[in-house]
Amino acid sequence: MKNDPVVVLGAGIGGLAAAAALRRVGVETIVCEQAQAFARIGAGIQQSPNAMKVLRGLGLEQRMRDIAFEPATSLNRDAYSGDTTNEFPLGQGHAVEERYGAPFLAMHRADLHAALADIVPADTLRLGHKLVAVDQDASGVELSFANGERLRASAVIAADGVHSLIREHVVQGVEQARFTGRVAYRTVFPTALLKDADIGSSRTKWWGKDRHIVIYYVTAKRDEIYFVTSQPEKADWITRESWSAKGDVDELRESFSAFHPDVRAVLAAAPEVHKWGIFERDPLPLWTRGRITLLGDSCHPMTPYMASGAAMALEDAAVLSRCVAESGLADPGAVFARFEATRKARTSQVQAGSSANTWMRNNTNPDWLYGYDAWTCPLAEGEAVPA
Repeated sequence: MKNDPVVVLGAGIGGLAAAAALRRVGVETIVCEQAQAFARIGAGIQQSPNAMKVLRGLGLEQRMRDIAFEPATSLNRDAYSGDTTNEFPLGQGHAVEERYGAPFLAMHRADLHAALADIVPADTLRLGHKLVAVDQDASGVELSFANGERLRASAVIAADGVHSLIREHVVQGVEQARFTGRVAYRTVFPTALLKDADIGSSRTKWWGKDRHIVIYYVTAKRDEIYFVTSQPEKADWITRESWSAKGDVDELRESFSAFHPDVRAVLAAAPEVHKWGIFERDPLPLWTRGRITLLGDSCHPMTPYMASGAAMALEDAAVLSRCVAESGLADPGAVFARFEATRKARTSQVQAGSSANTWMRNNTNPDWLYGYDAWTCPLAEGEAVPA
């Protein structure tokens, strides 16, 4: 019915960005999130120029410039000798901003999330809403939650990640993820713990034979450091795709004991780490079914090796809002199909590039990634997908 709300499932980066972008074009949403509260998980995030253009359109660029770290370069080094394999200028001489029209910033994921949360009205956010059932008909979507609440939606945007129940409804089945045989460790900790060590002014990736580590500051004050790794793990190691499982910091240090002393100094200073398994999925055959569409990790989850998962979700949000602005939501299926048709080729390309794990290791031209502007890119045509 025309008075039923548009519901966004998931209050992560993609979901909040979608809600904020839709507000810009006059569509109010209700955002349902299964967590009871937001937690400041220790994680960094890189926002390349294509992502920063989305944040600019949402009014958040200056806020992020004020609090985030602007790396001088994207520095890629051999893990053992320390030799540079590739160095691409970012903040150094404002090179990346002059080339692409926006900066490259590194920040704490929680700071980006908080900024997005601040531009979505608090009274439209429903925490503690875990979806347990979905039923769609020609006039709307019925959503049932574990807390007993039910919502009737005119349209649904599912931005609730890889374990989304509504994702299963859209693809009509449970997709099995493939464990890559690799795990990642990550943490944020105070720079003061490094004592006399210096990680430099770049975002640095150290490439080993079968493992790597990425290190950078996450604040403009350079008072917090982040690192994330990828390394092989024994075949019988099984974990859910969780960002909050604790890891053994001594085990991590041992697995990087052959790396350059600059890396070992950072690992020696880390008080704790989190650990998660890295899984792969193929691009979905479709993102949209009737009045429901998927967004972000729900439809194109990717390995972290191009640091572009959140950027793709932000781009999704901007493009979706443009499709809605042009056509309205009288026929959500047609609008969502156009959104999918506009975005699928690009996100599939990034998924494939992330899986390859060669991004920027050697001389790389990132124009196709960094130069994209979700606010001005051409919108494809799409046909409605039946419910």
